[in-house]
Amino acid sequence: MKQEISFIPREQLKPKPDPASLGFGKYFSDYMFAMDYHSDLGWFDPRITPYEPLTLDPSAMVFHYGQAIFEGMKAYKTKDGSIQLFRPEKNMKRLNESCERLCIPQIDEDFLLEGIKELIMTEKDWVPSGEGTSLYIRPFIFSTEPYLGVRPAKQYKLLVILSPSGAYYGSQLSPVKIYVEEQFVRAVIGGVGHVKTAGNYAASLKAQEKADAGGYAQILWLDAKENKYVEEVGSMNIFFKINGEVVTPRLNGSILPGVTRDSVIQLLKHWNIPVREEKISIEEVFAAHKRGELEEVFGAGTAAVISPVGELTWKDQSIVINNNHIGQLSQDIYDEMTGIQLGKKEDPFNWTVKVASVEA
Repeated sequence: MKQEISFIPREQLKPKPDPASLGFGKYFSDYMFAMDYHSDLGWFDPRITPYEPLTLDPSAMVFHYGQAIFEGMKAYKTKDGSIQLFRPEKNMKRLNESCERLCIPQIDEDFLLEGIKELIMTEKDWVPSGEGTSLYIRPFIFSTEPYLGVRPAKQYKLLVILSPSGAYYGSQLSPVKIYVEEQFVRAVIGGVGHVKTAGNYAASLKAQEKADAGGYAQILWLDAKENKYVEEVGSMNIFFKINGEVVTPRLNGSILPGVTRDSVIQLLKHWNIPVREEKISIEEVFAAHKRGELEEVFGAGTAAVISPVGELTWKDQSIVINNNHIGQLSQDIYDEMTGIQLGKKEDPFNWTVKVASVEA
């Protein structure tokens, strides 16, 4: 039996932020979706409630043992004034895969998606319509049981918060500088690199701090065993266009299976552009540049969509890609992807899911 989603109104709504200065992850809407779990009850009490601070016991297990996972997705305002999601079923499936790996109880994917749609309709005035803007959606689950002891918790909280956002890197399609990390590693095969758990990102901060100091936007991680093969960027999967073919690292258990990554691969195949998923070493990338065959490098992720890479630094060697300009393929993929997301272009893959008309 489906549970009814209750609604708890807030006394006063927030002022909306200036659409021209949204940035990313700075502002949050009036309401959030919430649901709780207890081992005796299952998932219960689904509700749309005011966005507000939480109260947790100091012994809540999330603080001590790190059972915390999340997803990232977006809602878009289309040219006809409707609101739609992009491949949300993939995010729901990946959320459950993260649950499985971290011993968190599975969620009803269809029910959570309905809850997200209801939340968006409650907050439809928060969906921006400016160029390059969207409503970022952050579902997350964490353990709340007050207990000290290393075992899966028996109590959890699921929340979904909304954030009207602009471009992830400020200027959406300006090529970014990437630093190839040599000392630290992101994840190992058999670990949790293939799921979206908070600890993965905490472990990346030291390397990112070093990259920031050098003026780099992101880290490019290499494999943990040989420190040789390319894996992914901190917030994106990575693609290389070499001598007319596109190559991206093969999923191996330590690389996040990105929704945008999968969409790019499908799009390239649809266009009959050669694309391969395989192991690629950083030496191969630099050798391709030396031969004049490294045509483009770009990242792909929900937050940035497509982010061209203009410079790569590895072992004190720096290479400039495509004269530090966005490549034509990167531009084409971005235009096609955002065109589908915004309802400006046909969706031959049935990727988009209509939430409802804004006027509804």
